[in-house]
Amino acid sequence: MKWLAILCAVGVALCWGLYGPTLTNARAPKGEWGPFKPYVFIGVAYLVIAILGGMLMMKFAFNDNFDYTGDYAPAMKWGFLAGCLGALGALSLTFALTKAGGKPSYVMPIVFGGAVTVNAIVAYMNLHHGDAVNPLMWVGMFLVVVGICLTAGYTPHGHAPAKPAAAAPALEAEAAATPASAEHPTG
Repeated sequence: MKWLAILCAVGVALCWGLYGPTLTNARAPKGEWGPFKPYVFIGVAYLVIAILGGMLMMKFAFNDNFDYTGDYAPAMKWGFLAGCLGALGALSLTFALTKAGGKPSYVMPIVFGGAVTVNAIVAYMNLHHGDAVNPLMWVGMFLVVVGICLTAGYTPHGHAPAKPAAAAPALEAEAAATPASAEHPTG
């Protein structure tokens, strides 16, 4: 195994795993703004990090050139498609966690478990073109679905907010039942 690749993958999982909870914090506390106001700055962050990070890696990690013509055109075409897929995924995730009412505790396991499964299917279709698939791949996909269900079902979801109208009569009844001497002890 390549340990640096594993470490980088763990970094991706950490960043993307924190995406949902962080996006939840970007919601307006009292509805002052819509859920896609923060999404604009998600795009700005993608743009800045992708361009600056990509250029720095091209120059210093790979000593690459900045030409996107001729033989280099597929880098632009496929890179743009990958960026569109990433941005559409982020847009869908933002919608799922905001307007659609989803919670990170179950949306994120579906996203990442589903991504692993889609990746396995596409990799198989691209590499094997009809060769027999190892049955353990299907077992793994089944286990991913089980893992999604277990993770989403047993992640703490928090408590529902107390209803103020229901709480007020209960408090009044409790206050009426409490003797005055217990409220104001003398002594």
